[in-house]
Amino acid sequence: MSAPLVVARDLVKHFPLSRGVFLPGDQSVHAVDGVSFEISRGETLGLVGESGSGKSTLARLLTRLLEPTSGSVMYDGTDITTWKPRRLRPLRREVQMVFQDPYASLNPRRTVGSIVGEPLRVQGIGTKTERRNRVRELLQVVRLNAEHYNRYPHEFSGGQRQRVGIARALATTPRLVVADEPVSALDVSIQAQILNLLEDLQGEFGLTYLFIAHDVNVVLHVSDRVAVMYLGKLVELSPADELDTRPIHPYTEALLSAVPAVDGVEPGRERIVLRGDPPSPAAPPPACRFHTRCRYATEICRTVEPPLVPHGNGHLAACHHPLNVGVAAARERLGHV
Repeated sequence: MSAPLVVARDLVKHFPLSRGVFLPGDQSVHAVDGVSFEISRGETLGLVGESGSGKSTLARLLTRLLEPTSGSVMYDGTDITTWKPRRLRPLRREVQMVFQDPYASLNPRRTVGSIVGEPLRVQGIGTKTERRNRVRELLQVVRLNAEHYNRYPHEFSGGQRQRVGIARALATTPRLVVADEPVSALDVSIQAQILNLLEDLQGEFGLTYLFIAHDVNVVLHVSDRVAVMYLGKLVELSPADELDTRPIHPYTEALLSAVPAVDGVEPGRERIVLRGDPPSPAAPPPACRFHTRCRYATEICRTVEPPLVPHGNGHLAACHHPLNVGVAAARERLGHV
């Protein structure tokens, strides 16, 4: 197998909080806490979790829009963790983002041609005429018309605006595209069109995706593997098909139970309602962070942090009471295979 394109090792990002009457001492928001994973070339890795679980912060760490508190980010075999902005500038050609809100991510005062062509101008790619021709080609690639070049964002629908955002991300021919909830602000019918477009573009340009969403159904549909985050921690990592049929972490089980079925209730899957609200990331629970809402929690969950360990078939989970674990997987976890 070829070397992975992206490797994250023990990534940590804490945001310090200002001291005051209600915040005595030094406190910080634990947005990402010790996350490690790899993304292979040409793969789509899905990242799922509740709002506030640290998904978007993790994406910004990988793209070096944020500097990690500790840990490392490797891109194409090179450690980019401590690179300064000037050194990162050439890397921006290869790593691009598609943002969640197609209404806020486009400058309403600029034409579509100017918006899509801006990365080319900033990177000094081509002449003015060459950039104009490249933008027209990109608009056609994302299923828009070249005549849309001189229009403004307010003249487009939400789905069309997101296509403009995708065209902008493709302008510098990137290798890695981070899609941060790219369809959550769109109608369901439009979501399907954008997901199909992303899949077609991946095959056409050989792209690698980090696809972020809070909708498990969408993530399972588009991803090769899925990583599940809860309160800044990676709690499960698995091939998509395996995760859908054999969730191991109780949090994943609860997420999957919330996926609506065609007939109302999926056979053999109990609807699980998590108790309470997610704890504050400024004061996360000790040991297993999910134990305050977990129906399987015992004393060890409150005192010992569970490691992320294998459970067979490339399936990793961090839980003291793993679900759906057979004898073969248990033996592999213990190192007997």
